[in-house]
Amino acid sequence: MSNRVLVFDTTLRDGEQSPGVRLSVTEKIEIGRQLVDLGVDIIEAGFPISSPGDFESVHTLATELKGVTVCGLTRAREKDIEVAAEALKPAERRRIHTGLGVSENHLQFKLKMTADQALETGVRAVKHARKFTDDIEYFMEDSGRADPDYVYRVVEEVIKAGATTINVPDTTGYTYPNEYYHLIKGIIENVPNSDKAIFSCHCHNDLGMATANTLAGVMGGARQVEVTVNGIGERAGNTALEEVIMALYIRSDKFHCQTGVDTKKLLPISRMVAKLTGMVVQRNKAVVGANAYAHSSGIHQDGVLKDRSTYEIIDPLLVGADRSEIILTARSGRHGLKFRLHEMGFDFNADRFEHLYNEFVKMADTKQEVDEEDLRELVNK
Repeated sequence: MSNRVLVFDTTLRDGEQSPGVRLSVTEKIEIGRQLVDLGVDIIEAGFPISSPGDFESVHTLATELKGVTVCGLTRAREKDIEVAAEALKPAERRRIHTGLGVSENHLQFKLKMTADQALETGVRAVKHARKFTDDIEYFMEDSGRADPDYVYRVVEEVIKAGATTINVPDTTGYTYPNEYYHLIKGIIENVPNSDKAIFSCHCHNDLGMATANTLAGVMGGARQVEVTVNGIGERAGNTALEEVIMALYIRSDKFHCQTGVDTKKLLPISRMVAKLTGMVVQRNKAVVGANAYAHSSGIHQDGVLKDRSTYEIIDPLLVGADRSEIILTARSGRHGLKFRLHEMGFDFNADRFEHLYNEFVKMADTKQEVDEEDLRELVNK
């Protein structure tokens, strides 16, 4: 099995489905170019048949973006597939992403089809898509709640029909990591022609486990991850690109996998997407949050100043941040205060520093954070 994990970014499709988000074509091109520069393998540009605007976006991105596979989403309908194929025509490398639900819930309430009817519909869709490209991804919506034996049947038949990537979505964020691991592993072990396709993790964050489930899928044998920048997406969001990338990087001892992503560009693209979408990144967000490399506790500050590895497993430079931050609060200790004063060019003997520290503690009790201006005021006193 290959140790290369393909990164399928769906910020411009699933990410844009976040309530309140609307990106212009110009903004999509800006994000798309940054994603190419970041090193993702596939960019899902949109759902071409959904609106004239989405068709234009996908067509423009297919024209503008070089060195990456551009993907368009469709339902398992001939017209959808034909419209996507037209939108993707200018792409250097094009992928059609089609499929439909596989859970009893989706079959009964959404599709109103029997399992056999849905399987036949999916196979026809793949065969039709093959007329336009040999890169076909088939999604099995709501795989996380589906009967595994039916999933195995679907996978075998759509691979026979020509699908080259099989997307195994936990559409509702229902599964937990051990379940998702066995779902991926079970498909690979029980489907006779599973070696003819790449398996892909598409997880949602309804129970806060999208990243954990995606990584479990990689452990189970998946070699494509479907992610969005900052984890934006419908409801509670999608799997966060930056979290998966850094988990695979930092825990390479566990996963033994690589991606083509330049980790130093994670923070810049996170900030760009936050600005253009208006989706503010929470301060304590993993990898790219404002507090991710900030320390305010005296115990933590003392440890980090002695050796960064005591409380940081990610070097801030690895993701494009300048450095760790020592934030001065009422919980900070002498080591942190001395460090910040030294950064400002101030060094005091023991007695003067102790007096200054006592005054600092009084000030810190009245403020959320003691900043550089406050420190200058203390020193001047």
